[in-house]
Amino acid sequence: MNRDFFIEVNSQQRNHDGERICGDVFLYRYIKEEDRVIAVLSDGMGHGVKANILATLTATMALNFTREHKEVDRIAEIIMNTLPVCSERKISYSTFTIVDIESSGKTNILEYDNPTTIILRGTDIFDPSWKTVTLDKGKNSGKVLKTCTFTPSKEDRIIFCSDGVAQSGMGSEAYPFGWGRDEIANYASALVKSEASMSAITLSGKIVTMAHKNDAYKAKDDISCATIYFREPRKLLICTGPPYEKEKDRELALKVKDYNGKVILSGGTTADIVARELNKTIIDELIFEDPELPPESFIEGIDLVTEGILTLQKVNEILKRYNNSVKLGKGPADKIVKLIMESDEIHFIIGTRINIAHQDPNLPVDLEIRRTVVKRIARLLEEKWLKKVSFEYI
Repeated sequence: MNRDFFIEVNSQQRNHDGERICGDVFLYRYIKEEDRVIAVLSDGMGHGVKANILATLTATMALNFTREHKEVDRIAEIIMNTLPVCSERKISYSTFTIVDIESSGKTNILEYDNPTTIILRGTDIFDPSWKTVTLDKGKNSGKVLKTCTFTPSKEDRIIFCSDGVAQSGMGSEAYPFGWGRDEIANYASALVKSEASMSAITLSGKIVTMAHKNDAYKAKDDISCATIYFREPRKLLICTGPPYEKEKDRELALKVKDYNGKVILSGGTTADIVARELNKTIIDELIFEDPELPPESFIEGIDLVTEGILTLQKVNEILKRYNNSVKLGKGPADKIVKLIMESDEIHFIIGTRINIAHQDPNLPVDLEIRRTVVKRIARLLEEKWLKKVSFEYI
């Protein structure tokens, strides 16, 4: 791990007016063993189901070929030779932008027919020196792609979008030729100026909303924007379960006290230990925000205190179906998910003492041992949300 920043990746989309499915597809993957992030945005020709199928095919191929470290012209050649070509207009049915970020931070971008990617260095628009790649064989001979390589700095942002953003407002008085890439870049820069730490999802959302507004709130194309934000990592500690040896109670409490980030204690015994060792009082809440779970408690200086295994089970269930459009409730498990989503690096401290409470034969059979549940949560966070997860057993 050579880079000193966290890579936040997120996107927002709006379907073509009247369509139930988006013809643009955004995919991203964190490849743990290489500490590498790949993100792809593909725009299928037209809109609706057919466009979605073509864009999905393109984005999936782009992701897989990039992962295999193929040369950029080879990736482009394979994708474009695989895709059908429109018989009338002789153009590919799908466009794409591929962003590949290596473990050192070195970033490669390859794009075909999408609006040129915008790179913000702080609030300044940064030029990474684009090069062109011309395909020289096959049915796509002569087609031109753009590529660049640069090393990002902390607080850089990469913004890439589909035609629905760049061409929004076309024919209107304000933007007779569409909103255009330069105007989008200026708008993004102004947004960052007004809020320096704006998240990837918020920035993407504001650009998509503005494009929708340019179209008088009737999207004339699928509107998609993705943002990659290189920033200081936000840290979260989740402690669950008492230490194996009672002598380690103090050690656990000090790890909690000295942690540079937010802290969740998940488990009554864990909370009792930390409160006792730090000389704090536990205040129990009596309002059941989630009828399936015991209510949360409060300890001064701790961000969230919940029951243990049942709550973590529920966290796992919520994470399985969670996406940008899911609205979280007020229950303890929902609050854990909210804190996780606001964090980048999540460190679990797992106590290994067998909890007497879980030896009751009347408890549900699927009440898994703590570490199994935590590992399931960790896998979802790494694969689906690009979070950095670490473990410590005590």
